[in-house]
Amino acid sequence: MDKNNRFTELLKAHKSTIYTVCYMFSDNKEEVEDLFQEVSIRIWQGLDSFRGEASPASWIWRIAMNTCLNWQKKSQHEHQALEMNIDLFAPDKEDLSQVRMLYDRIHQLGLFDRAIILLWLENMSYEEIAQITGITVKNVSVRLVRIKEALKKM
Repeated sequence: MDKNNRFTELLKAHKSTIYTVCYMFSDNKEEVEDLFQEVSIRIWQGLDSFRGEASPASWIWRIAMNTCLNWQKKSQHEHQALEMNIDLFAPDKEDLSQVRMLYDRIHQLGLFDRAIILLWLENMSYEEIAQITGITVKNVSVRLVRIKEALKKM
């Protein structure tokens, strides 16, 4: 498969993951679109050097996180809670309310904890989360327990 096709397939397969990371850093649609485009550029630039040691999902999460962190450092934006105006699965009002409440609570967490819980919500293994975040598997486990407890107390 040539580079263009690999790139297109990766973006199609991981579009929601990239947007999830981008929305962690901004709730402004234009900024999110800019971040998505910047992440896409970084994926394109790194595609030839991707060795497959990590899963494509882990590799893309890492690129998206690093790109957004660099953007945040440059722009020094204030972060506000993300309002979810998306009808995720056409749930009833109670389900939608619970999803919004969860995301509002997640947005109150620190950036690193937010990243860990969102990776976990993407059904990534502790090993993948550790690889993406650069911490040990044990540390992922401990942090997730603490994050879950913090979310319950909010």
